[in-house]
Amino acid sequence: MSTSYDLGPAIVDGAWLIDHTDDPNLVIADVRWYLDGRDGRAAFEQAHIPGAVWIDLDAWVAAPASPEAGRHPMPTPEVFAYGAGSIGIGDDTTVVAYDDLGGLVAGRLVWMLRILGRRAHLLDGGLQAWPEAPVSGTDSPSARTFTAQPWPSSALADIDEVADATRAGTRVIDSRAPERYRGDTEPVDPRAGHIPGAINLPFPENLVDGRFRSPEELRTRFTDAGIDGSSIFYCGSGVSACHNILAAEAAGLDRPRLYPGSWSQWSSDPERPAATS
Repeated sequence: MSTSYDLGPAIVDGAWLIDHTDDPNLVIADVRWYLDGRDGRAAFEQAHIPGAVWIDLDAWVAAPASPEAGRHPMPTPEVFAYGAGSIGIGDDTTVVAYDDLGGLVAGRLVWMLRILGRRAHLLDGGLQAWPEAPVSGTDSPSARTFTAQPWPSSALADIDEVADATRAGTRVIDSRAPERYRGDTEPVDPRAGHIPGAINLPFPENLVDGRFRSPEELRTRFTDAGIDGSSIFYCGSGVSACHNILAAEAAGLDRPRLYPGSWSQWSSDPERPAATS
């Protein structure tokens, strides 16, 4: 798969955003969501980048959770299109998405838009990178038309494809923390461990002091691990792995695939083996 997406950079900084705030087709999307149960919308209403709109990860960026599909399966194209359009993301919109966790959550929205050929960028450093004072409250965005498109199969891998990939020697990458990969602890999903044959590249290691490493450093990180466009990334639920995929794209590599079901789906199937080390 070519990296010549003509979509602009996968990751932009605060200066880039300030330079583009007068663009009438720009939408700043706040994608705050917290695994510990904190309210992302309440955090948005308390402080956000001026002009930003909040998008609900659970409502529009993921389908309902289930053991069979995982905690954050892909939504249907129609649901995603309705949610995007309802907050003002249209067919000709440029999106800059952020959170306050280094891009852990916002990366999922950016990745989804980019695999559809839409111009979307992750704000490096998130809310903390905004150089001006955040604002409180909320506005009612004007809805736009977002045409539903099928999710491209070339960007995704299902559970059986992942199993086949590990047997074939294709790089499968676990983006979670090392202690979860090793199986030392598992705070969320049914079993501890990782997919046999997967290697561990924790997504936070893309960052230094909350900002992305240089493209050269990222490229070295991924090429040293044997990552290419056939590689498959997963995490707990198909969210933080997008951070790694965007980092690979920012490094100039072919875009790897995502296994959306991730460990939450794999570990729910007792027939699937788990490795610990």
